[in-house]
Amino acid sequence: MSIYLFELPTTGAVSFIDFCSDPQGLYTVEIAEATQARANLRTALKESKRTDVKDYLRLVKVIDDYTPHLCGVINCVNAGELVLRSEPIFSWRTTLSAKLFNNSPRLSIPHLPTDLVFTLLTSGFALTNLARAIIVSLGDYETQRSILENERKEKDERLNFAVSLLGRAAGIFGWAGEVGLGEWEREMKEKGGSGKFERPVELSREVCAALVKMSLADAQSLAIRKLLTKAAFDSTITPGPPLPKSHPSPALIAKLHLECASLYSSARALAKTPSSSHHKSKLSFSKGKERDSDDFGSGEVSPVLRHYLSSEAAFHSILAHKWLGVDAGERSQTGESVGFLSWAKQELADLKDTNGKNLSVNASDREKEMREWRKARLARETECVAAFLKGYQKMNDSVVFQEVPGQADLQARIPAGRLAVARKEWTKPVPAFGPGSVEDARRKAEALEVGDQNGAGSEKLTPDAVSPRSVGAYAGSGSYF
Repeated sequence: MSIYLFELPTTGAVSFIDFCSDPQGLYTVEIAEATQARANLRTALKESKRTDVKDYLRLVKVIDDYTPHLCGVINCVNAGELVLRSEPIFSWRTTLSAKLFNNSPRLSIPHLPTDLVFTLLTSGFALTNLARAIIVSLGDYETQRSILENERKEKDERLNFAVSLLGRAAGIFGWAGEVGLGEWEREMKEKGGSGKFERPVELSREVCAALVKMSLADAQSLAIRKLLTKAAFDSTITPGPPLPKSHPSPALIAKLHLECASLYSSARALAKTPSSSHHKSKLSFSKGKERDSDDFGSGEVSPVLRHYLSSEAAFHSILAHKWLGVDAGERSQTGESVGFLSWAKQELADLKDTNGKNLSVNASDREKEMREWRKARLARETECVAAFLKGYQKMNDSVVFQEVPGQADLQARIPAGRLAVARKEWTKPVPAFGPGSVEDARRKAEALEVGDQNGAGSEKLTPDAVSPRSVGAYAGSGSYF
């Protein structure tokens, strides 16, 4: 349950027909379908907010259904096939902003790319929450002595599925920050803004980059768990040295934890950068005037999220020291092993004290639940480190008699981390209608065929006119699991 649980946003109602004019009458049905798809998203978010049992998979599918419709509207407006009667305003309740009295602020922000970015961020949050729900349902299956081998393998597959969900979330967050926000900012500058409004932290490149690193770190932590499930089962009765034959290389495990710590630490640093966490001013573009990204900051990233990132960074750093100690012990370098394990033991005690102090008086049930889970996790790791330290200490004191190096010397022996997971890159889906859609490609192909048959000077298509992605595809292809 170490994955962060996002509070999902809600959004106001939108009718595309209110601001989209269809001069040629080509997209009357399509505009109505786009409005209905967005209404379905709004309803799903409201239901998720009100119910205790969350259906994150359904929400992800609702978003996957709406996104091609929104892309169709955007493409038609850009191509001039639809004309905006007025600039659309989208109302979203934020998720990541620091909250006063636990109230998520609702902001109204102009332009079509706004809705795409917020929709995608919501998809990333839902995917993360879905992965978390899977992990909660699994429990500590790898340490259950009564579990059958086929049951363990089945749960391993579900664990791998959670890893893939987080990789997909990382790709969505990456596209939103690297491409989506750029499209939104360009439209803001071209149209000279639409009044004054506060730019939430969700619309910050730094925060999106932080979410990418956080998702990758979460995915890697689950990948480590998957790598250790068989060994954890074999070590349940006799924890500590020697390692069972099923155990993967402790040096590899240490490097994976080091990368996790680095990712969480980088994510926290990005979430605290001035342009993502420091309130500057209300945003108002004027034509011909450039603004630096630092001018866009509004509010702060939730302290609960920042604490999660710092706590996970510290915890994975401790686990890296633990496994470096185990690796040294397995290589008969017991002096080095005792040094690393003693360091990890002290760090666990320090982290226990820190976690006990960080819970506010007005903490939510979710925060209290996380604290109790962290407390149990620290207790398990403290017991595990103590078992390894006792075994290698005894070996060093009675057989090997090696000098225990100091912390500065141990620090110099720490290797670089290793990344074992990758984000699944997100690309815009085939639009449900308009330029780039399957129907658009079909019409162009038919026109080309008729032109060839008549031998007339029909419009010639460039090689890119009929995209291989669009022919034979459907709006949600590749979106599901």
